[in-house]
Formats: sequence, C-alpha cells, structure tokens
Amino acid sequence: MTLLDIAEVAEKSGLAPSALRFYEKRGLVEPAGRNGLRRTYHPDVLGRLDLIACARGAGFTIAEIARFLVATPSDDALRERMAAKAIELDDTIGRLTRMRDSLRHAAGCDHVPLVECPDFKRAIS
Repeated sequence: MTLLDIAEVAEKSGLAPSALRFYEKRGLVEPAGRNGLRRTYHPDVLGRLDLIACARGAGFTIAEIARFLVATPSDDALRERMAAKAIELDDTIGRLTRMRDSLRHAAGCDHVPLVECPDFKRAIS
C-alpha cells in the first residue's frame, strides 16, 4: 500500500498541513508514520477528512466530531445530540430551499421592488 505524505494529503483534501497536524493533535486523524521528517498517512485518511469536513459544515464542533469518531451504539448522549442535530439540519435545509426558490423566482421577476413580489414573499415563508 502506498502511503501519502502530509503535502499530498493537504493537496487532495484542500486542507493546510497545519490543519492536518491540528486534527492529529485532537485525535481526529492518525498518521501511519513518517518519511524522514514528514508525516505519512494511509490513503483512507481522505475519507475520514471528508467526514470531518461534512460534520464541520453541519455545525459539529471538533470535540463533538472526535467523540463521534469513537462512539459506540451504547453512547446514548451522543445519539441524542445526533438526533437533535438532524432536526436542526432539517430546519436549515427547509430555510435554504425556500431562499433558493425565492432567488430563482426573483431572477426573472419584473415586480418593483423584487422583494415585494407576492410570489417572492410566498416562497420565503
């Protein structure tokens, strides 16, 4: 198996090497070893970094992600947090979908001003 050095992981993931070192310090990723002075990683670290990026985008903290990565089915508190976050994400998705639909309408609307258009307002609410 070919290992990736920290520069390759940084390039492929879009993260700075300092972010990778930070994630390592927080227990989110683990290097496979070193090639001279450079950290090396198994290629599957890229999937882990995708998961971390997705969780960060969903509003999870680094501490929550670290806990999630080692969670077991018996971690009831974490399961409750995950269920609550899923509800929050549903609300956010609904709000963003309404905004997207309103903007699509406004892009072709002739009402002056655009934000007073009844169809625009309907799509927002």
